[in-house]
Amino acid sequence: MKQREAQHLPEFCWVTHSLHVTYDIPSALEVLSVNQRHEYEKRYRAVEQTLTAGIDVSSTVNIQHLESLNDLVLHISGVVVREGIPDRLLDEADEVVVVDVTPETLEERLIEGKIYAPEKIDQALQNFFQRRNLIALRELALREVADNIEENNGTTVAEKRHCNIHERVMVCLSTYPNSIRLLRRGARIASYMNAKLYALFVDNLEQFLTKAESLHVETCEKLCREFGGKFLRVEGHDPLSKITEIAQRERITQIVVGETHRSRWELFIKGSVVQRLMRSLPDIDLHIIATQQPLT
Repeated sequence: MKQREAQHLPEFCWVTHSLHVTYDIPSALEVLSVNQRHEYEKRYRAVEQTLTAGIDVSSTVNIQHLESLNDLVLHISGVVVREGIPDRLLDEADEVVVVDVTPETLEERLIEGKIYAPEKIDQALQNFFQRRNLIALRELALREVADNIEENNGTTVAEKRHCNIHERVMVCLSTYPNSIRLLRRGARIASYMNAKLYALFVDNLEQFLTKAESLHVETCEKLCREFGGKFLRVEGHDPLSKITEIAQRERITQIVVGETHRSRWELFIKGSVVQRLMRSLPDIDLHIIATQQPLT
């Protein structure tokens, strides 16, 4: 970590199963927290401004707060994590270190009051900090760093550019709430492949969006940009033909779609969208993501 001694500040952090992140840009902040005294909504945005100013930042983040893992964490724990940071912050870091402790050690620290106030300990142990959740989160943290090492080990800049040119992932979005889940999964796939991420929403000219649907599309666009992707919004009467057109124009190699919401009768009459895409784009790989109902 590159620091200016004259400006060094003491580091403070909250650690459970965490990733310790060091950036090439002396300030240490809990990267996730809402910053009430700053113009930015989230602390990580202030961190980005700090890096831009040429100041080093050393920080921590719990694995469950990575944006692309939000749905997986929900599936594991049944808990909706409301705050998250873009995965690109880890990609841009000079160094990522796992602060790894066993679930047993973490439970001991929790019981001893080293993580939460005494009145919150029992509730935490019965909910998010159950043993099975801690084991799964630990595995997630180790896998995330292993993926990071694999991407950076033995891959030249030229090779990375080559991968980015030839692998392009496009997520097909709709007004269904589970489009957020598709986008996160697509971002993970793009990250694994060192690929460029695209998100496509087709405005059907025969249908008007409600206020809630319009806000949903705006949320998808914001999330796509946080993932470092390109958001495409086009108009058309036939979404399938637009998907085909954009995929060919942008030289897409991987398409992420959700499972169909059509009834068996509609499938019989109109056919499967997936089958039609496979016929229209035979050289593109399709990823069909289960769009199960979100937990409440």
